[in-house]
Amino acid sequence: MIRGNFIGELNEEMDGKRVVLAGWVHELRETANVTFLLLRDSTGVVQVTGKKGVVSDETIRSMSLPKESVIKVTGIVKKSKEAKKGFEIIPSEIVNLNPLRTKIPFEVTGKVPADLDVRLNYRYIDLRRQESRAVFNIQSTVLNTFTEFFSSRGFRNIRTPSIIAEASEGGAELFKVKYFEKDAYLAQSPQLYKQLAIIGGLDKVFMIVPVFRAEKSNTVYHLTESTQMDIEMGFAEADDVIELLIGVVREIIKRVKERNSEDLATLKTTLEVPEPKVVTYKQVVEDMAKNGYKMEYGDDISREIESGIEKVYGDMVVVKEFPAKLRAFYSMPKEGTDLTNSFDMIYKGLEISSGAQRIHDPDMLIEALKRKGLDPKGFEFYINAFRCGAPPHAGWSIGLERLTMRISGVKNIRESSMFPRDRDRVTP
Repeated sequence: MIRGNFIGELNEEMDGKRVVLAGWVHELRETANVTFLLLRDSTGVVQVTGKKGVVSDETIRSMSLPKESVIKVTGIVKKSKEAKKGFEIIPSEIVNLNPLRTKIPFEVTGKVPADLDVRLNYRYIDLRRQESRAVFNIQSTVLNTFTEFFSSRGFRNIRTPSIIAEASEGGAELFKVKYFEKDAYLAQSPQLYKQLAIIGGLDKVFMIVPVFRAEKSNTVYHLTESTQMDIEMGFAEADDVIELLIGVVREIIKRVKERNSEDLATLKTTLEVPEPKVVTYKQVVEDMAKNGYKMEYGDDISREIESGIEKVYGDMVVVKEFPAKLRAFYSMPKEGTDLTNSFDMIYKGLEISSGAQRIHDPDMLIEALKRKGLDPKGFEFYINAFRCGAPPHAGWSIGLERLTMRISGVKNIRESSMFPRDRDRVTP
């Protein structure tokens, strides 16, 4: 066995026990009588101490390795007041598992800052940074909590296609692909297919899927490939799924706070479970004007307004009843108005989720497509499904990277995507 223990499993109570660790050389400091090696694995960092007269000269010599060398350390746990963890490892054997053959492109410890683009060019090195690891530890908790929350409530975990025949949400932000003798597109959303699952009688579904948007944007909030966490629920209205949205986001934040306290400390960020506020679009327009923000009825919510919403209402805000012209064709109209039963969630000044009750009447759906300038013929398979007895239904999606970004406190969405894709980046 190469590794017998993870660093995160060690504690002072293991004093005197033999352990076998494996990881990377994080730091090395050599003096006349003592060599200090900091060993890092995915769970933490521990000090390995080679003192002359205590450790053999051969073992001490084997500690003189370049930083980021991948090694195996066999040794004894020893209590130590000087060591940061309260204990250290006294080595009996150190094995270099794979000698370095090239220069590491930047300082993993962060003592010498590296530009984000350089870090992303060598993401496999960047992931060794404690800060990067903390972000993806948090993201893992987000994904696991989302899955547990909806599995425990009787939702089925489904998969939907990434290659589609027509735009799922309209617009021009599509990646066209050659699909044998036909043109096809990478899916902007699993929207149409999760609705078909509800029409098929699955009743309550959730999914975690990649989505693709050809946005010619270079902002810190956009990716061309991102991950959506979606639900759809049959025999439901907008308020039913808003309640679930608030519930799962609060549960995610609670779990991250409980399970990732060390990661939050590494990222120097604090986290509180927010109290939700639900307001209408019309109310937002009025309140933004009162607080000096420029927004008129019919305007979409801009980044500036998202920031204003946080200042006026708090960290977690659901804005509902948007005008029809601002929403996707399948959003259910609010009877007798120009509004829809649709909503967005703004968390810490950034939209992280969007949803609606859907149109389930096929004739109404055809008219909605035409109003958006879309050809109903291209959606015939979709419309036909609604002719077969479609129940009222509603749902939403959460952007995984955006939520991770806000929870972890990183400033650029590319830092919350393990291998981000943007307008210029398709590698590594």
